[in-house]
Amino acid sequence: MATKRDYYDILGVPKNASDDDIKKAYRKLAMKYHPDRNQGDEAKKAEDKFKEAKEAYEMLSDPQKRAAYDQFGHAGVDPNMGMGRGGPGPEGFGGFAEAFGDIFGDIFGGAAGGRGRGGQQVYRGSDLSYAMEITLEEAAFGKETQIRVPSWETCDTCHGSGAKPGTSAKTCPTCNGAGTVHLRQGFFSIQQTCPHCHGSGKIIPDPCTSCSGAGKIKKQKTLEVKIPAGINEGMRIRSAGNGEPGTNGGPPGDLYIEIRVRQHEIFERDGDDLHCTVPVGLTTAALGGTIEVPTLGARAEIELPEGTQHGKTFRLRGKGIKGLRSSYPGDLYCHVSVETPVKLTEHQRKLLKELDESFRKGGERHSPNAKSWTDRVKDLFK
Repeated sequence: MATKRDYYDILGVPKNASDDDIKKAYRKLAMKYHPDRNQGDEAKKAEDKFKEAKEAYEMLSDPQKRAAYDQFGHAGVDPNMGMGRGGPGPEGFGGFAEAFGDIFGDIFGGAAGGRGRGGQQVYRGSDLSYAMEITLEEAAFGKETQIRVPSWETCDTCHGSGAKPGTSAKTCPTCNGAGTVHLRQGFFSIQQTCPHCHGSGKIIPDPCTSCSGAGKIKKQKTLEVKIPAGINEGMRIRSAGNGEPGTNGGPPGDLYIEIRVRQHEIFERDGDDLHCTVPVGLTTAALGGTIEVPTLGARAEIELPEGTQHGKTFRLRGKGIKGLRSSYPGDLYCHVSVETPVKLTEHQRKLLKELDESFRKGGERHSPNAKSWTDRVKDLFK
């Protein structure tokens, strides 16, 4: 199996990087490798890079996961090794985490688990992730919307007991309802989650057929979500307590709404700035004049000077996006694209030939760039 790359190396930041540095590095990579920006032969490679950067950001942007990663490397955040989201669980890491729970509580902020009533081990629920795609306009001005996410409700058949109607749960004979067992190894006494009841302190001989003994049914619920104005690609909105429920009365996890901004037909965003290409006719570029250009909010005008060249950029101050942490909006950069006439009539061809002949008689003053380029070519072949 291939060795996973270091998360800090993936984002190109040092291990002491601040949260802002990590966020900026991820934004840069997300824009570069986003699937919408990469097509053809490079699409698969870009997609892999995008997923790699996303995974690195998810781990390093979370203080608990970053602490675990700094301490134990990839093993500290691999759910298959018992230290996935929400911290060490009742499986995988097992008795060691429970025996030295105070130490790990200091490292991970006590979010992993604790003691409930009767000595039962309680665990915080896992976090959930929801990808939301929005338009550039919605990212700029914000929006209020609704989303449907998984939820868990008390089973109507067993009323939350988990037992088949007419029966009841019984105290676990292995741990006598404590949810934990003690094992002696030499001079040490190690406390482990009970392997029989998995920390609940109870066993259900006849599970409810509706919920399979869980006492709850997975359904869907609708949440109101407010997208703040200025949000950008890759940012997350935290909805506290709307993740998976905890175990044995533990607190629920959180829901993280990950923002994906749909590619715009006209504008491309770069931080708080916007860029767009403005097609301009040949005669308009030559003679100059006023042209109308779009902005996210309304329309604006640009005064083209006579002899405007292809690639000329015009900057409209304050016509960009006001970011979440910005005190003023960015700018709009309009890049001129001079269009060559196509599908000419015979009369138009004749006029253009006459115009070209007139230009040639006028000498190099009509085409200063062509004259400079010709001189450089001559110097190249001397």
